[in-house]
Parts: sequence; structure tokens; C-alpha cells
Amino acid sequence: MAYSLQIVLDCRDPHVLADWWAETMGWQLEPSDEPLIRSMVAQGFATEEQTLIHNGVLVWKDGQAITAGPDATQGQPRILFQRGTQEKVGKNRVHWDVRLGGDDKDAVREKLEARGATFLWEASQGPHAWFTMADPEGNEFCIS
Repeated sequence: MAYSLQIVLDCRDPHVLADWWAETMGWQLEPSDEPLIRSMVAQGFATEEQTLIHNGVLVWKDGQAITAGPDATQGQPRILFQRGTQEKVGKNRVHWDVRLGGDDKDAVREKLEARGATFLWEASQGPHAWFTMADPEGNEFCIS
């Protein structure tokens, strides 16, 4: 049996970082289930303080996911951004590589930097070369 994959990233502002990564990857924000959230609050299973309005939509305050396809239940990769209480203090032990599918690496780097990413270094191994970058919260990723 094949498993599906979810990567979870602790961050200061899950909704802002999820927006940034959804745009970067060309993925989709997982839609909010506003009626469910309202129902959970009305029944006392959650509080108003656990919610917020983000881009005009009622969402859970502490998390937002993005998916590569329209339905994460169908095995599409999913990245969950969740509010973390600790600041990032060192190099990531895990990062992801964004494969550009033939897009110009320098042009993509410029676009990402214009949107708040930071270029960290360039590296290569044999004929393969990549840029290591950091997202707006400092999480490393590579583009190649």
C-alpha cells in the first residue's frame, strides 16, 4: 500500500507563510470549512480565540495547509504550516527542493527575492546546480 505525505512546518504566522508557499509552488490553499468552525465554537468544542479572519475567510488560527492538487485525501502531497512557539535558531535538518521544470533558476531566484526570500548560497554536484534560499521566516529550501 502506498502512503500519502504531509510535511509540517512550525512557523510564526501560518496563514501568511502558507499564502507565500502556495504562490511559490503554484499549489492551492486548503479551503476553510467555515460552517464546521462556527459549529465547533457554538458547541463549545473551540473558542473564538482559536479562530481568525484571514483574507476575509474564517480559519483556524494555528494552522493552514497547502496541497499540490484539489483533494489531499487522494494522496496529493500536503504541507501544513502550524504556529510554533519557538523561533528558528539554526539550520534546518530537513528542507525541500523545488524543481523548476526547466524555468530559469536565476529568474525564479529574482522573483522569490522580490517576494521576501533570501539567497543563501549556490552549490553544484557534477552537472547539477542549485540555489539554497530561505523563505520569509528563514526556512531553507533549494531551487534547481
